[in-house]
Amino acid sequence: MPAQLDPRLETQGQTSTGRATIALSGSLPAEEQPMSKPRKPAVEGWFTMNEAEPCLIGMRGKETGSVFFPPTGAISADPAAPFEEREAVELSRHGRVWSWTTGNYAPPAPYMTPDPFEPYAVVAVELDEEKMVVLGQLADGFEASDLFLGQEMELVLGTLYEDDEHEYLMWKWRPAEEVAATG
Repeated sequence: MPAQLDPRLETQGQTSTGRATIALSGSLPAEEQPMSKPRKPAVEGWFTMNEAEPCLIGMRGKETGSVFFPPTGAISADPAAPFEEREAVELSRHGRVWSWTTGNYAPPAPYMTPDPFEPYAVVAVELDEEKMVVLGQLADGFEASDLFLGQEMELVLGTLYEDDEHEYLMWKWRPAEEVAATG
């Protein structure tokens, strides 16, 4: 069952499948921020800022139901309806490991890396409902050696980087078993 929309996001209607459509903006009010620095998405409009149940935001074709991610810059289209109207929808929060790799070098700008650089794992997760593969960093506290093909994963938010004024969040994947054990 898909996660419910964060009530702080503007609801725009429902798709033919009953999923809500949402505005591509919204974040936690400042008074609800758990950290001393305001938390902001590293990429606006690609995921919700609901820390308890974050979701990726995709686009769904109104005629065909084809799903696209990321929501901006999705230029490929379903050949059955190449110019169909699309609406923003929340995507599955759960999926299974399809593949993973470890980045052992600092990527070039504009990617923000910690100083000193620390290797990180990137996980390709096939979303449960949409059956599309979405990449994301492995959540803090986990190693690539913790992963196996087909492993159940859950979307979470984690810090990508900080500056003097803000903490910038990005979606990450963590093993779902850990959610039950810790959450």
